[in-house]
Amino acid sequence: MNFIKHFCAILLIVLLQSCVTEDEPSGAAIKPGDTCPEFDITLNDGTLVSTEDLRGHISIIAFFNTSCGDCRAELPELQKVYDYIRVNNPEVKLICISREETAYSIERYWKENSLTLPYSAQPDRNIYNKFATTGIPRVYLVSSQLVITDVWTDNPMATANGIINALTNYFPNNSE
Repeated sequence: MNFIKHFCAILLIVLLQSCVTEDEPSGAAIKPGDTCPEFDITLNDGTLVSTEDLRGHISIIAFFNTSCGDCRAELPELQKVYDYIRVNNPEVKLICISREETAYSIERYWKENSLTLPYSAQPDRNIYNKFATTGIPRVYLVSSQLVITDVWTDNPMATANGIINALTNYFPNNSE
């Protein structure tokens, strides 16, 4: 009976950590060198964004869900990047795309945490599944030619310094 209790406790811990510890099937996620998948989204301010709108711009695409602990840790890092690029590299586009989360839930979380990042609420996995099948957070740096150049997942997680350092490949005079 003790074994069953321990097994159930371990299983519960694994399930609660699923935002990070999901196993990725081989070849399931796009990686550096791949072309950015085609998608169309609407941002929280009503702006329509498609993959083609990103052409000619360095872009950062982040997938999240506010119930994911690692996403909650990463969102303030993304806010720092957003604040940095608005001042230093306003031509860089940063968008956050939810995985299975409503606009109401995200808006409430954004307000509670003073976030100003542009986001697109996606109640399903349709957009997310074009990039990966499991695991959040995920952050992609996309070149102006729509090629994925960097990917951050839960290991390693994206940090403001890491993303800003990666941007120095495109904007070497703006490094901190």
